[in-house]
Amino acid sequence: MPTMADVARSAGVSVATVSHVLNGTRPVLPHTRQAVLDAVDALGYTPNGLARALVTSRTRSIGLAVSVIGNPYFTEIVHGVEAAALEAGYSLLIADPHDDPEHERKVVRLLHERRVDGMIVAPSASAHHLVSYLHRHAVPTVFLDRVVTETDAPVHGAPRFDQVCAESAEPTARLVTHLAGLGHRRIGLVAGMPGLSTTSERIAGYRQGLAAAGLAYDDGLLVSGNSGSAGAERATAALLALPNVPTALVTANNAMTIGALRALRRQHLSVPDDIALCCFDDFPWADLFSPRLTAIAQPSREIGTQAVRILLDRLAEPDRAARTLRLPCAFVHRTSCGCPEQPARAAGTAREPGAEARTEPSTLSEKGPVS
Repeated sequence: MPTMADVARSAGVSVATVSHVLNGTRPVLPHTRQAVLDAVDALGYTPNGLARALVTSRTRSIGLAVSVIGNPYFTEIVHGVEAAALEAGYSLLIADPHDDPEHERKVVRLLHERRVDGMIVAPSASAHHLVSYLHRHAVPTVFLDRVVTETDAPVHGAPRFDQVCAESAEPTARLVTHLAGLGHRRIGLVAGMPGLSTTSERIAGYRQGLAAAGLAYDDGLLVSGNSGSAGAERATAALLALPNVPTALVTANNAMTIGALRALRRQHLSVPDDIALCCFDDFPWADLFSPRLTAIAQPSREIGTQAVRILLDRLAEPDRAARTLRLPCAFVHRTSCGCPEQPARAAGTAREPGAEARTEPSTLSEKGPVS
C-alpha cells in the first residue's frame, strides 16, 4: 500500500508539502499541488483519516440529528445535507432524536463524542438543554427547519448558532386568503406540535390570513394535530363534530394531511365538494390524490444544502456573526381547494417570481432576534 512518503518521492516534494495539499493546512503553489494530486492518483494513495484527524484536530465529519424516521419531510433535507457534505469531502453521521428532548440530548452527546467537526440539528419542541450542551461544549452547530428562540437560550449567555429554515407564516397566510377568496368563511387549522417554532409561525400565519381576509379568529377552529397523522385524524374529527363545521381546512404538515383525509373519509365527506383542503408541505404523491392537493412546497433539499454550506462557513470562520437564513416556499395550485384544474407550469417555474432567500441575524446571535 503506497504511503505519503511514496507520494512525496513521486511528486518530487517533501512529505510536509504532501500533507499540506491533502489536509489544506497551508497554501501550496498550483503546479506543486497538481503534481501531488497526480502522484496520489497514479499511486492509488488513500489518506489515513484517523492520522489526519490527529494532525489537524478535524475528522471531516458532520453530525446530523433529525427525526427522519417519524417525519418523511426530513428525507429530502437529509439528501441535501448528504450531497453537500460529500461534495465538500465530509462524511455524515446520522442520528434520529425521534422529536423527544431526552433522546435528542443523548444522540447529540454521542455525535459529539465521535468528534464530529460540527452538527446540523432539527431541534425538538423543548431545546433548552440541547442549546445549553452545544453552547457549553462550543460545538459548531446549524439548526435547520425549526429556529431556536431566546427562551431556549441558557441563562449564562446567548450562544451564536446559525439557522436555516423555510418561510412559514406568509405561506400559511396565503393558503388562508386563497380559501377565503373562494368564499369560505369558516376555515379550520390543524396545527403541529406545541413548542415547535414551525407550529407557532404557521398559527401566526393562519391568524394573519384571517385578518387579511376580514375574517374573525375563532379559537374553536384551531386544533392541534401534534404534527402526526393519528393526532391530525383526531383533531379533524373534533372539528367535524362542531355544531357549525368549517367549510375548509388547512393542515400544517404532510403527515397531518394524511390524518385529516382519513378523518374526512370516515365521515364520508368528499374533498373539495363537501370541504375544501389546503396543506403545508407538498410531497411526491400529493399530485396523485383525487382531488390533487393544493399545497405549500418547501425547498427541503435546498434547506439541507444551505445548512452544510453555512456550517462550513462557521468552521472556516468561527467568530463570524450568526445568521438565520429563511428560504421561500412555492404555492402549488391544484384542485383540493375547489379550483378547477390549472394549466401545467413550464419547467423551472416552481418558485414564484422575485422570491429570494431572506437572511437575517440569528435568533440567538448578538444582533438580536428574528423579526
